[in-house]
Amino acid sequence: MQKIKQFQHSDFIQGLIWMALGMISFVGMSVGSRELASTLSIEQVLFFRALIGLCVIVAFGRMLLPELRHAKLFKLHLARNLVHFMAQYLWTIGVVMLPLASVFALEFTMPIWVALFAFLFLREKMTRPRIFATISGFIGVLVIIRPGIAMVDPAAGLVLIAAAGYGLSLIFVKRLTRDVSPAAIVVWMIVIQLPLGLVASLTDWRPVHAADIPWMMVAGLGALCAHYCQAQALKRLDASVAMPIDFLRVPMAAVVGSYAYGEAIDLWVFLGGAIIVLANYRTVMTERRVLRPDPQSRSEKGA
Repeated sequence: MQKIKQFQHSDFIQGLIWMALGMISFVGMSVGSRELASTLSIEQVLFFRALIGLCVIVAFGRMLLPELRHAKLFKLHLARNLVHFMAQYLWTIGVVMLPLASVFALEFTMPIWVALFAFLFLREKMTRPRIFATISGFIGVLVIIRPGIAMVDPAAGLVLIAAAGYGLSLIFVKRLTRDVSPAAIVVWMIVIQLPLGLVASLTDWRPVHAADIPWMMVAGLGALCAHYCQAQALKRLDASVAMPIDFLRVPMAAVVGSYAYGEAIDLWVFLGGAIIVLANYRTVMTERRVLRPDPQSRSEKGA
């Protein structure tokens, strides 16, 4: 029993690290996508993000061929990526039309959907600390964005729909991690979404310039790393634990938006960020106490 707890505790810490890396990658992908969308169509942005991912897979993904040939749970991969592609499309519209912090704030109704879907489909426990982290995180987001006239923008509604789609997509990913490696999940994402992006981009194709290539790399590598890190985290953490931590992307996006685009940042961003951090800290500490091996059992074993 003690060894099992030690293993689970190690997985828990690793899951937190993967979540942190994923958040950084998502913010990088957002910046790259916004820069690309200034000259290319949104459909092209999705296509080139997947194309860069394909180049990386061809270079480094040969070791996955045996697993991919089995096409395990292909229907679930297909369903996940159809939902995810549509959510990405709506989300990218929001990235172009709204401040970054507002986009992430609206997107982070997602943990509420994730908690609900995880309870319904994965039978994850909805403990009080997890519920507290989800609600407190959303309150922190509201403190940051202070809903008003700007949030009535039609693009905000599209981001809310995207958030529900992302929530369902994450439940699919969590289910896939039981039988499929995180790397294979990302490969199937690229393989399925690349033709979808190509067909969509042909409806609004615009000239591509050499100056777009660096941003393609940022957006494509950011997307690839973000989804890989997310799959690794969900392999180790319950979805209802991982997603409230992701609320931290909101203050991160606010800081990046201020530095890169001169978007307003004020005391409310830091206050909301503090609420998110403290709520997640409380939950993480509770989860760690549950998973930490009992010191008394260790001393008895040593005796």
